[in-house]
Amino acid sequence: MRFEAITRERLARELARYGDGRSAADGGSRLAFGIDGAPAARTGETAGRLAEELGLLGRSVLVVPTEGFLRPASLRYEYGKRDPDAYLDGWYDTGALWREVFGPLEAGGSGRVLPDLWDPVTDRATRTPYRQLPEGAVVIVHGPFLLGQWFPFALGVHLRLSPGALRRRTAEDERWTLPAFARYEDEVGPTERADVVVRADDPSRPAWTGLPGAG
Repeated sequence: MRFEAITRERLARELARYGDGRSAADGGSRLAFGIDGAPAARTGETAGRLAEELGLLGRSVLVVPTEGFLRPASLRYEYGKRDPDAYLDGWYDTGALWREVFGPLEAGGSGRVLPDLWDPVTDRATRTPYRQLPEGAVVIVHGPFLLGQWFPFALGVHLRLSPGALRRRTAEDERWTLPAFARYEDEVGPTERADVVVRADDPSRPAWTGLPGAG
């Protein structure tokens, strides 16, 4: 896999232009984009820049972090608070994401999306109101373990960290999660599933594989 250096600003601009020309596989007008990566890869920053660029293109955009769709602590910590397999397989409520985010985006769907469902700090349901998205809107979902779930992303971006960079950039008290990301790489292969892969070892100097079909 070949990578080319790119600025963060140009990356967001190129992704927005490419994504603006995408269409949903089911013919719906609303699109879902995914920014996949470990917390250390700062997926929220990339999602935010992409949202700004899409806004400049006239798109209505909603950014949805998957940390707002964590399961309750009683389920997340069933096997202990530091179980990497549980972190990979059971921390995120994928059913709720399908129901509250992806389902409403389908052709004929309501467009009524819930930005978040669960507050991991209070361990209670949030009271965030639903957002009614217009035709042509884009939802950018960001967080870990997004690829391999069959989420209907019109554009999937994987922020890749080498094992060394992932370890360096992960806080010491969170390094118990590292085996989960190793499993994800081995079993899911996000670099093969993503439309675009961004090497993010140095957050100030990203590199990317380019857009699908280019070159």
